[in-house]
Amino acid sequence: MDLAKVLADLRQELANLDSAISSLERLQEVSSVHRRGRPPKLLSDIRKAAPDKPEPRAAQPSGPKDV
Repeated sequence: MDLAKVLADLRQELANLDSAISSLERLQEVSSVHRRGRPPKLLSDIRKAAPDKPEPRAAQPSGPKDV
């Protein structure tokens, strides 16, 4: 068993995991912030791929209510 090759493979896997974790953290930050306007294309693609979640409803305008 070549330990140098095993270590190189593990370092490469660590780099892949780090980039995956960073991507998921950025995605979490983007999805947790409610912004006005059109969502980024990445989010709309994800929502299209996962139709099991209902789309968030727009907030109803608050105003004087007739009693």
